[in-house]
Amino acid sequence: MVTEAQPAPAGLAMAPLVDEDAGTGHHRPRWRWALAALALAALALTGSALVLLAGDDRVSVADALRGVLTVSFTAAGLVLGSHAATRRLGALVLAGVTAAAAELLALSWILTRGSAEVAEAVHALAGPLVIAVAFHVLVALPDGRLPSPSWHLGAAAAYGAAVLAGVGRWRAEPSSPLWPVLVLAAALGLVGLAASNRRYVRSRGLERQRMQWLGVSLALVVETALVVAALRILIGWPSRPAEVVAASLVVVAGAMAASVSPRLVVRVDRLLAHAVAITGLTAVIIAASVFVVIGLGRVPTGSERPILVLSMTAAALCTVLYGPARDRLTVAANRLVFGESRDPTQALDTFGGRMTRALPMDELLLQLAELCKKHYDLRAAEVWTGTGGRLARAASVPDRGPGVLALNAEELAVVSRAGLCGRGWATVWLPQILEGRGEGPLRVAPMTHSGQLFGILVLERREGDAELGEEDGRVLTELARQVGLALQNSELDSALRATLEEVQRKNVELAESRARIVASGDAERRRIERNLHDGAQQHLVALAVKLRLVQRLGESDPAAALALVEEARDDVLTTVEEVRALAHGIYPPLLMDKGLPAALAAAAGRASLPTTVDVADDLGRFPQEVEAAVYFCCLEALQNAAKHAGEAATARLAVEAPDGAVAFSVSDDGRGFDAASQGRGHGFVNMEDRLAALGGRLDVRSAPGDGTTISGRVPVKRGPAAEPAGPAGLDPASDPQG
Repeated sequence: MVTEAQPAPAGLAMAPLVDEDAGTGHHRPRWRWALAALALAALALTGSALVLLAGDDRVSVADALRGVLTVSFTAAGLVLGSHAATRRLGALVLAGVTAAAAELLALSWILTRGSAEVAEAVHALAGPLVIAVAFHVLVALPDGRLPSPSWHLGAAAAYGAAVLAGVGRWRAEPSSPLWPVLVLAAALGLVGLAASNRRYVRSRGLERQRMQWLGVSLALVVETALVVAALRILIGWPSRPAEVVAASLVVVAGAMAASVSPRLVVRVDRLLAHAVAITGLTAVIIAASVFVVIGLGRVPTGSERPILVLSMTAAALCTVLYGPARDRLTVAANRLVFGESRDPTQALDTFGGRMTRALPMDELLLQLAELCKKHYDLRAAEVWTGTGGRLARAASVPDRGPGVLALNAEELAVVSRAGLCGRGWATVWLPQILEGRGEGPLRVAPMTHSGQLFGILVLERREGDAELGEEDGRVLTELARQVGLALQNSELDSALRATLEEVQRKNVELAESRARIVASGDAERRRIERNLHDGAQQHLVALAVKLRLVQRLGESDPAAALALVEEARDDVLTTVEEVRALAHGIYPPLLMDKGLPAALAAAAGRASLPTTVDVADDLGRFPQEVEAAVYFCCLEALQNAAKHAGEAATARLAVEAPDGAVAFSVSDDGRGFDAASQGRGHGFVNMEDRLAALGGRLDVRSAPGDGTTISGRVPVKRGPAAEPAGPAGLDPASDPQG
């Protein structure tokens, strides 16, 4: 079984031409020997033909050209065949060259040795077969494989038609008409070029670049044919146009060889574009010359021919030099008229499209003001930007310093809908813009997008100058629209950056909050374990010891046993109180049973400071996590007030339930602190974490001598409180001030 290597990527050396035996893994150069045999056959046939002609002194320029083409295409076929990706194409090329060499040998034999049945048959059949092979090559570009199974039938039909045309020529000997071959060549050429172009459109990468090389060569061949045909018609030169065109086919062989070079194949795009453009220009020039000939009604003769050739040459030079000459002349004309290399009107037309994020917006707006002042010869140009009816002077030439315009709702609506306006309009709707200005012509161009005002462009001319023209107004209106769009994009970019920064900050806070919650939960579990070990567990151990003593003394000393039972009862009560106190710190039973009003009233009663409670008895119940968060935040705030407000201070606790939220506040009239400069302690951080976990927020307001107010708000939907499922909070005994 023969396996073929896949095409190598562009820029890499392609695989050598070898076939691999799938069963043994040995490499056998079958294709190499086959291609070498075809190449030797083609060269041998061509050499034999030239030897026959030379021996009879019949070697012509056409015969020598055939030899050159045979050698060229043989070399191209070998180069194609030496690469695994194109060896099938190389085999096709060598097969076509061999058929052409056989035709040349048959023709040489007939010319030098006379007619022979075999020579006539080969001469009649070989020419059409060369055409069929050329069709096969076009359809199978660039790797020698037909694009689909249906094309196998098409190739077979082409070879069948070639055989029929050859047989027809052979039967018609000695006249051997040429028209069947020409019809076959035209039909197969059109079909082959259409199929090749369709495959080129669908191809990508290296495959497309290989086909582009053949496109370059065909464009040069067409260019040569056009020039030769025109020269032949107009001045009767060259005497053998067909041979000159045939000589240009050497370029096709070179292009085929170049298409397999990793270095050359990637550099063909622009070359193909230039080749097609030059061919098209040549066709236009020749068509114009032919039109001249048709107008004369005859072919130029005598002294007319050099004049016509010089005219064609001049037209070609003008066409080639038009692009560079136009660019340089345009720059020179702009420097002469405007004093700079670019037309300012064109610069203004495209300025809005050139506003990108590469430069700061302030610098771009200053460039806009400078460009407007220079182009329109203004006294002053200003750019005002802003949203929401508040505009600030962003750029001005000459510099007039900062400035602010405040528009009311009516003025904002009118300016947002206005177009390019003059001094009279500004007097009514923007009188502030006229302050400190002369009496010269004035133009105001609002910069809007989607009905929203993002700024205005103010252009002021000197007294006595004419108003801006209609074309200038069109340019300014379009410029204002483009700048308005750019300003909106800049504002969206700023908002997006601010949002991203806020999201990043929230992510950092969330990560830190989660870490604190985990650490606090671990600390709370350790505290519960420690309290159980040092409190309730010790009482229970002592109770077990006393019960064992009671068991021993029950019969021998009943009085002592009763005394121990009494002590055990006291120990049980003490243990119950310890467990109750511990459970109260985790989730107060009163909060679970009766909700926030009763639990907060009890907490205020235990507070160190005199505390007033303002909580409605009909506040209602909320989800367990919300009630726990509000309760422990209030408890934390009361403990904070007890530590830092002072001995003579009093506190007030209030809870309310506005729509969709629970709000609380704990305030004291103590000595307070500087909330702006003093950092927040663990207590404040714990409260913020509790509320943030539920989507709420905490606010701390304090000043030295004015007391402290801690308030919070949690979004919530009213509903029955859920049963507590375990520990519900952080340690409320932490110090808020750290």
